[in-house]
Amino acid sequence: MTDKEKNQNDDAGASPDNKKKRKKPGTPPGGKSPGNGTFFWILLFFVFLFWYVASSNDFLNSTPEIEYSKFRQELKDDNIRTVHVQGDRINGELKESRRLKEAADDTTAYDSFTTYIPSFGDDQLFSILEERNVTVSAEPETGEFWWYFLMFAFPLILFLLIGFTFYRRMQAQGRGLFNIGKSQAKLQDPSKQKTRFDDVAGQEGAKTELREVIEFLRNPERYEELGAKLPKGMLLVGPPGTGKTLLARATAGEAEVPFFTITGSDFMEMFVGVGAKRVREMFKKAKESSPSIIFIDELDSIGRQRGAGLGGGHDEREQTLNQLLSELDGFEPSESVVVMGATNRPDILDQALLRPGRFDRQVTVDLPSQNARIDILKLHAKNKPISDEVDFERIARSTPGFSGADLENLLNEATLYAGREKRNEVTMDDIDKARDKVMMGLKREGMQISEEEKKMLAYHEAGHALVAAVLPHSDPIHKVTIVPRGKAMGVTQQLPEKEKYLYNREYLLDRLAVVMGGRAAEQLIFDTATSGAQNDLKQVAQLSRKMVTEWGMSKRFGHISFGSSEQEVFLGRDMSRQREYSDSTAREIDEEVKAISQEAFDRALQTLEENREVLDGVAALLIEKEEIPGEKVEELIEKRPAGKQKS
Repeated sequence: MTDKEKNQNDDAGASPDNKKKRKKPGTPPGGKSPGNGTFFWILLFFVFLFWYVASSNDFLNSTPEIEYSKFRQELKDDNIRTVHVQGDRINGELKESRRLKEAADDTTAYDSFTTYIPSFGDDQLFSILEERNVTVSAEPETGEFWWYFLMFAFPLILFLLIGFTFYRRMQAQGRGLFNIGKSQAKLQDPSKQKTRFDDVAGQEGAKTELREVIEFLRNPERYEELGAKLPKGMLLVGPPGTGKTLLARATAGEAEVPFFTITGSDFMEMFVGVGAKRVREMFKKAKESSPSIIFIDELDSIGRQRGAGLGGGHDEREQTLNQLLSELDGFEPSESVVVMGATNRPDILDQALLRPGRFDRQVTVDLPSQNARIDILKLHAKNKPISDEVDFERIARSTPGFSGADLENLLNEATLYAGREKRNEVTMDDIDKARDKVMMGLKREGMQISEEEKKMLAYHEAGHALVAAVLPHSDPIHKVTIVPRGKAMGVTQQLPEKEKYLYNREYLLDRLAVVMGGRAAEQLIFDTATSGAQNDLKQVAQLSRKMVTEWGMSKRFGHISFGSSEQEVFLGRDMSRQREYSDSTAREIDEEVKAISQEAFDRALQTLEENREVLDGVAALLIEKEEIPGEKVEELIEKRPAGKQKS
């Protein structure tokens, strides 16, 4: 269960807006690249070809075509003046005009014609022409030559045009045809690398590990005297947005050595063997510039476990990985070259990549703690006009589970809100709105909700809020709202008083009851169930199953872990994995999960029945104001006539 999941009881996810791609410098206003001029020449070639075919077939010629038998009849009647022969084609002129058709109403006449000699030939034709004193002219047959030429030359010309277009596009991307095997790693100039560890808030443990490598690069002689070896590789492991790339840049800036950066996908290309060659080229450049650092981002794209795909065997990615393994710890030493990798999927990396001598150390770059979030917020707020009323400690407490990138985005969204309101500084209200937008999504403007649905939503969220306020081990309520946001119709937000790293059984049982509070309120007030509890039921199913199968919190099974089947599947490895327990045990697990879920519902229902007046009061406030702070719920509970106060 992540911190983000436990802070809201309904599905509040919202996909971010897609960013528009920026136009590259030098691109013309129409958006087309200069390489597209090649297609103009291709079009011109086809126009010329069409013109030639059309002219060679006399499409533009209006001379009528007649039957060969009719031509022989006109020759027999001595009505032909001249003929012109080209191959099997005959063009001629008549002495007297003839009608195209024999019909009496047809007045269309012709005095020249075209016909063709039959394929079986006519040996007597020239003799008859000579007898009738017909003027005969002839010319060589050249049409067949052009057809044969086009038939054989056209595929070659088309291939050359495609190759030229491919070459131009590679040039436009900065990769020449003859440079395709060269390393794509970018060398960062040490004098221009301004990032330092002071620019990285939090992650003190990771910075301590990296400082050792920096000290080794600066003073290798001191460690060599002691017989110590430089770590070959440092693997930065952590969720997305936690600052792995930023730490790598800061390491290079502190060490003041050449810094080569590349992503795992840059090694791969459509040609076989290119990835391995690029690895060799990259290490060759790094050794020439040693001491130096190579940083490979998204290492899992080339470092996946070998032979685990559905096809298994030997492919381009595995060749690249084999070459990387050889360079890291092969026969040729790579002294004073440190390789840093970053990934958020260490579980799928090849074990040969993780052994000592290659990636010696795994540095965990985890989500920031509450104190680290305060430092990160202050760091990103340096260049922003933040109001004095902004409480960074409160913001950090209200954003558990946020990464450094999430916090940066939060302040940026708050700045955009301030700009929209045409204010010169960012207030706490802007940050609250930005947090609601990031965590729950945008408000769904213009959504018409009937009074009956609004009442159901109000009681549903009031059920969550009341159970959370009464049960002793639940987190305090921050806000309750029935304003539709993202995919959620309403949300009850809870904020922990302090950072939690371990969850005891009592807390989890109270958490299950809080999540079931919405469905229990529907049952108590309306004697029905709605689809609005879909996400609640999903959370209860996932959490209760983890309690049984992974955390050993079931009275029926005791302290046993059955393993999780909900991990991401690594195709080719996990598809064939056998379940670690029998079918009868699986049925018992399902029964225990059902029992825990039912117990959570019963506790929630009992809590609401005992505090029915408070439930009605919270629902009435939500119907009136649509959004209330957690303090209002606490006030209503304190004013109740009798009842057990939350301890």
